[in-house]
Amino acid sequence: MSELFPDPVRNLPQADIPLKGITAYLSQADSHQIIFMQFDEDVELPEHSHESQWGVVLEGRIELVIDGIKRSYVKGDRYFIPQGVPHSGRIYAGYADMTFFDQPDRYKIREPNE
Repeated sequence: MSELFPDPVRNLPQADIPLKGITAYLSQADSHQIIFMQFDEDVELPEHSHESQWGVVLEGRIELVIDGIKRSYVKGDRYFIPQGVPHSGRIYAGYADMTFFDQPDRYKIREPNE
C-alpha cells in the first residue's frame, strides 16, 4: 500500500487494534484519541458499542450498520456513531480513515515486536 499518511502521522505510536491487516497510528489527548487507519485486508466488525466516534474516509470503502441502518461510505464521506449505539460493519482492503474517539482509552499503544 502506498504511503497515504505523511511522516508526522507515521511517526506517531502505532495503536494496538485487534483486527487483521490494519496499520493504525494513535494521536493521544487527555480526553480523546484520533486514530489514522489503513487496511490491506477485508475485515468484518462484529456488533459493539462505545463512546461516540466520528470518522472521515480517506480511501476505499466501508459498510456500517449503525443502530440497524446499513450504509456504505467512500472517500470523502463522514460518519458519526453516537455514544452507546450498537454498530457493526465490513471494511474492504484499501480502506483508510481518520477517526476521532470521544474517549481517552479506546486503544492502547502497541508494544514493540507485536
